[in-house]
Amino acid sequence: MICLDIESFSPTILQAIALLQYYCRFPLPEFEITIMTATPNNAAQLASSTLKAQKNELIAEYAVRNNIKAFIQTMTTILPYFVLFYLAIESLKISYWLAAGITLILTLFIIRVFVMLHDCGHNCLYVNPRENKIAGFIFGVLCGVPQYVWSKHHDYHHSTNGNWEKYRGPLAVLSVDQYAELTEKGKKSYANQRNLRLAPMAGFLYFIFNPRFTWMKGSIQFAIFFIKQKLAKLSKPVSEINSEFETNYWNTWQEYRHMTANNLVLLTAWVFAASYFGVIEFFSIYIVALSLAGAIGIVLFTVQHNFEESYAASSENWDYFVATLDGTSFLKLPKFLNWFTADIAYHHIHHLSARIPNYNLVKCHEQYKHLFDRVRRISLSEIPNAFKFIIWDNHTSKIISVEQYEANYNAQTEEVAMEPNPSA
Repeated sequence: MICLDIESFSPTILQAIALLQYYCRFPLPEFEITIMTATPNNAAQLASSTLKAQKNELIAEYAVRNNIKAFIQTMTTILPYFVLFYLAIESLKISYWLAAGITLILTLFIIRVFVMLHDCGHNCLYVNPRENKIAGFIFGVLCGVPQYVWSKHHDYHHSTNGNWEKYRGPLAVLSVDQYAELTEKGKKSYANQRNLRLAPMAGFLYFIFNPRFTWMKGSIQFAIFFIKQKLAKLSKPVSEINSEFETNYWNTWQEYRHMTANNLVLLTAWVFAASYFGVIEFFSIYIVALSLAGAIGIVLFTVQHNFEESYAASSENWDYFVATLDGTSFLKLPKFLNWFTADIAYHHIHHLSARIPNYNLVKCHEQYKHLFDRVRRISLSEIPNAFKFIIWDNHTSKIISVEQYEANYNAQTEEVAMEPNPSA
């Protein structure tokens, strides 16, 4: 037997060992390799090296898109969406309880719409980018989110997953150093703003208000800027004016065009729907359904990275594969919820490669589940607790809760304060 202590091994050597383990599938007579790890960090390095060694094989097998499956998913999402919207609004004439029940089912389909939008943004639903763009635009109108703009921001999350110095998640998490600088009132406000109870309000802002407000405010800013430029110099080219304009609401003019198209189509649909069903009837269902769907979406995306002991490194120490295993959760949802969320619960697979379509995630996990033993499993009942981890401990590269901060850092502050002053 050969025993190896890999405590001081480099990632390159670890990867070589991982390849040896993988390709030597059958035990050789009188020869066995036992790898001894001394610390949890070594285990993380070995697991990430093993994952890295098999990544290309995994992707080649499962990053395969199918237009028939994609079209079926599209139709089984969009058609029920419209039918349930109609039934929910019409049922208000019969019973508010009936309308509430239908609206809850509608909410689940809106979540599915949003996840389909997400997949189109990764170009992993349909085979060709053109079909993904068309379907993504439609899904974006149905859930109120400009797909192209959202996907560009989401791509940044994927490229920096686990690097909390660059991306702080949907909750805009503070580091322990930043949190320490807050007043007591500021700390309470910070925690309250990230309370699970406020998720429906966040959903309303995310799906309904912000996409309309940012587009309109940015458009007004540009109109004022354009007029001022023309008044100052009538012959100034439009292209030059466009290149000089700066705003926080979009990064490129292509993003603005997508925002404009999404908003114009959606606002037109609002007018027609409100005139047909009635303003109160339509918006009472629309606002409730989209706010709840947005709330569930935000919660799901949050707990896929915010949970106890979640990997949260700085740029200097960041490792993409460790982030996939230790900074991404596997939500254990009932099968019917996995259908409505298009298996986004298998988030560790998705973050290993966003090219793998949702209809291949489960099979991929089942075949390669030995690679993902380290991934944190979170059940529905554990989601409220996971939502409490809202501070980035940039000293330990973990996500911690307010309670953990108070236990660890407040105690240290009190100890320092109690130490005798030598100059006294």
